[in-house]
Amino acid sequence: MAIRNIREVGDKVLNKVAKEIKDVDKKILILIEDMLDTMYDANGVGLAAPQVGILKRLVVIDVSEEGDTPIILINPEIIETEGEQIGDEGCLSVPGKVGTVNRPNYVKVKAFNENMEEYTVEGTGLLARAFCHEIDHLDGKLYVDQTIGELRDVTVTEEVQ
Repeated sequence: MAIRNIREVGDKVLNKVAKEIKDVDKKILILIEDMLDTMYDANGVGLAAPQVGILKRLVVIDVSEEGDTPIILINPEIIETEGEQIGDEGCLSVPGKVGTVNRPNYVKVKAFNENMEEYTVEGTGLLARAFCHEIDHLDGKLYVDQTIGELRDVTVTEEVQ
């Protein structure tokens, strides 16, 4: 499909609340494919539609090392959290920076797949962090507003989300 431009911090679209998806048409299916291509091309583990300039409640995530296990979340909603983890996060919309953020260690999400079938998915560790980070994008929130301390420059050896 296509690699889309990733919007960066300062772009007003990143601070707006995304709209619910009512039905999945060809445009949404193309958007899903483009978002996956864009995420993989940028070596990310997650991408929300507002990051490519589309104010729709759509997220793609893949935390697998092989990059072959994508999770598609349409109209996602966090329905359960547990524990906490404090760790570094980065963002494709905030290139070259990393910050420490407190997130739940376990997250359960209710969402729809590309066939508009409702399902739940749960994750711990990095996947839980990715769920929270990407769903925040749908509500116009960036991790930089939740950091503990200052943002830091990413070093060559650091691997971040």
